[in-house]
Amino acid sequence: MRSHYCGELSQSLIDQHVTLCGWVHSRRDHGGVIFIDLRDRSGVAQTVFDPAQREAFAIAEDARAEYVLRVSGKVRARPPGTENPHLPTGAVEMVATEIEVLNRAEVLPFQLDEPDVNEGVRLKYRYLDLRRDFMHKNIRLRHTVTRTLRRFLEERDFVEIETPILTKSTPEGARDYLVPSRVHAGRFFALPQSPQLFKQLLMIAGFERYFQIARCFRDEDLRADRQPEFTQLDIETSFMDEDGVMCLMEEMIRTLFKTVLDVSLPDPFPRLRYDEALARFGTDRPDLRAPLELVDVGDLMKAVEFKVFAQPANSPGGRVAALRLPKGGELTRKQIDDYTAFVAQFGAKGLAYIKVNDAAKGRDGLQSPILKFLPDDVIDGVMRATGAQSGDLIFFGADQAKVVNDALGALRWQLSNEHGLMQEGWQPLWVVDFPMFEYDAELKRWQTLHHPFTAPCVDDADRVDVDPANVRARAYDLVLNGSEIGGGSIRIHRTDLQGKVFTVLGIDPDEARRKFGFLLDALKYGTPPHGGIAFGLDRIVALMAGVDSIRDVIAFPKTQKASCLLTDAPSGVDEAQLRELHIKLRKAAGRTAATGDDAT
Repeated sequence: MRSHYCGELSQSLIDQHVTLCGWVHSRRDHGGVIFIDLRDRSGVAQTVFDPAQREAFAIAEDARAEYVLRVSGKVRARPPGTENPHLPTGAVEMVATEIEVLNRAEVLPFQLDEPDVNEGVRLKYRYLDLRRDFMHKNIRLRHTVTRTLRRFLEERDFVEIETPILTKSTPEGARDYLVPSRVHAGRFFALPQSPQLFKQLLMIAGFERYFQIARCFRDEDLRADRQPEFTQLDIETSFMDEDGVMCLMEEMIRTLFKTVLDVSLPDPFPRLRYDEALARFGTDRPDLRAPLELVDVGDLMKAVEFKVFAQPANSPGGRVAALRLPKGGELTRKQIDDYTAFVAQFGAKGLAYIKVNDAAKGRDGLQSPILKFLPDDVIDGVMRATGAQSGDLIFFGADQAKVVNDALGALRWQLSNEHGLMQEGWQPLWVVDFPMFEYDAELKRWQTLHHPFTAPCVDDADRVDVDPANVRARAYDLVLNGSEIGGGSIRIHRTDLQGKVFTVLGIDPDEARRKFGFLLDALKYGTPPHGGIAFGLDRIVALMAGVDSIRDVIAFPKTQKASCLLTDAPSGVDEAQLRELHIKLRKAAGRTAATGDDAT
């Protein structure tokens, strides 16, 4: 239907007859001459309609925004002074001789060039939102990212293999999405939270190098960087240790950024132990662009009379930490109160501080309501530990270690952002040496920090079931600018060790057989050492696109309430479908169970 794309018009086509197809991006009537900017997937071209071409001009007069047109004419250079340097096609235009309306468009619910459209409206009319240049660029970027990653892995002999979408429910971590079986009454499939067990089975099957652009599903509370269905790049290898996996994945991410953004990432990526990450940054996914760091001052506070500091300093699970803000002495009391309210959302009961007006004067050069509780040697110790200078401000966190880490870790990022301290560029790092288990005080049992198929460090393997608190995992997370973009581990490849891990987690042999019997059986038949990683494709693309929400890089995302405004899903089903599935619903008050409509 067309000879060229709109974005292909250039000076090399001057005096040639071309045919374009696309949407009316804009229409302007200037002194009897009509200009229509025609848009397709490649870009925008200016078409000109002269009244001398009466039939074409009449049709152009009726054309409105988003009409679908087919236009033919001759390409010419734009008159001097009318060129548009901001458009790739801005040096030329097409003088139209023929025009055909392929389809009309009603008045749009929002204008495509509006900068701030309500997200609910955008998602309801997603097919229109996707026409915008912003969304087109993001979706095409996603395609380029996926293509680059796939090519990298294929060139290194990885085999792309699909794993099942309908699988077995093995509740670990987030809730499963369940799918009732019509054929097997009262039984359910689950949508996969990840292909974890299947990719391990592929290693047992001898494929050695596997990858998949995998759709995954988790029924969990949502945030800007989470969706109920998401995409991950799933990778597994045999006969490779954690150093081998990390080095290969570094090469892949460096190749991706160089190919797509022409950005050179560090070689190698820095590595940080989990406990060091928490101590210095309060989080296991630190943004290294933020220069501020937490400093432990608990030892200094053990003997002070100020119980707010002394109690956590003497508690096995407590922490007292300081955070220095250079030139923070300029903050007003209101600003400090605002930061106090900010850390409260992370469980902090307050935010103590010291303003350093003149470091040379010792106590007399400081300003704080807590100074009267601290002896001179403690104050001197805090000044040395933090490296505070005149004009600085020192914030303190004192509570259970998790509360302090969460609160000061978030405050560190907030302060860096708001006070111009955040550095430019890309800062990747590996976080390693995670604890294998963490104790859930509420459930009174051990849980794995990653998943129950992660192998313990070689030196700790014999202590898994006798000292779980001090067992380290062969796990590694890749963090980029404060976002965890990938996580993986070396897996357990021996049945006896896998059984010990299940025992620590409170999974008895019968339950293990019921949930994971197929894996335990497979491990008996010559399982090679293996490990892998999964990358959050949505997060990577969002970072590269510079957007805050992964919804802006997914063609048809769900809302934060896990619903689709475009299709009105999830929706009710009729009673006949439920009967086929052997399901009977409880009726919610005032609503019919099957359809969700108001009951009469």
